[in-house]
Amino acid sequence: MKNKIAALLLFTITFVSLPCLADDALKAREVVEKANLSVKNFTADPNMSYLRENIGDAQGLFVIPAMVKGAFIIGGSGGTGVLLAKGDQDQWSSPAFYTMGSGSIGFQWGGEVSEIILMVMTQNGMDHLLSSSFKLGADASVAAGPVGAGTKAQTADILAYSRSKGVFAGVSLEGAVVKVRPKYNSAYYLKEVRPVDILVAQNISSPHADELRNSVAALVAAGN
Repeated sequence: MKNKIAALLLFTITFVSLPCLADDALKAREVVEKANLSVKNFTADPNMSYLRENIGDAQGLFVIPAMVKGAFIIGGSGGTGVLLAKGDQDQWSSPAFYTMGSGSIGFQWGGEVSEIILMVMTQNGMDHLLSSSFKLGADASVAAGPVGAGTKAQTADILAYSRSKGVFAGVSLEGAVVKVRPKYNSAYYLKEVRPVDILVAQNISSPHADELRNSVAALVAAGN
């Protein structure tokens, strides 16, 4: 009797879990594909010359293809994105999934949806991204990335860029909370995986992410 109950419970858990896992995997793949389009958009944007010229010095690139007002909490903003880390011989890792959101994110342009790229410029910035959760501006400094020709360099752990409706859109990320999205990581790679495995050890990868990795490499090459 006990064995039958255990088998029934296992079947029930599997029956419920598999559709959820498949749904998360599909959504994760969509995030990667949209992030790839965002990287291409930033590469082609004439206002993003500083980003292109300095991305080669970054330790990581966090891409949020759609930061939506009201998506995180009422009155706030949020979105899911992917982080890639630069490894040995300037090879970029496969993506790890994160969310970013806060009631205090302030869009300085009128768009409801923005594409956001964060250049992680310091080890401190990367170390905090490898934690389960941290707050921009408190745990790691963040500044708006310089835009346009003749811009001056900014000093911060993380430089933030945003585009809305196809043009540059200023955004304030002070106080935004960044968290690992473990279910997307597990669903995308089909096993339990930590960001450190993907980003530091780089012993986890997916062929599906190759186009995104190639687009990031092209973004670096565009600034050389």
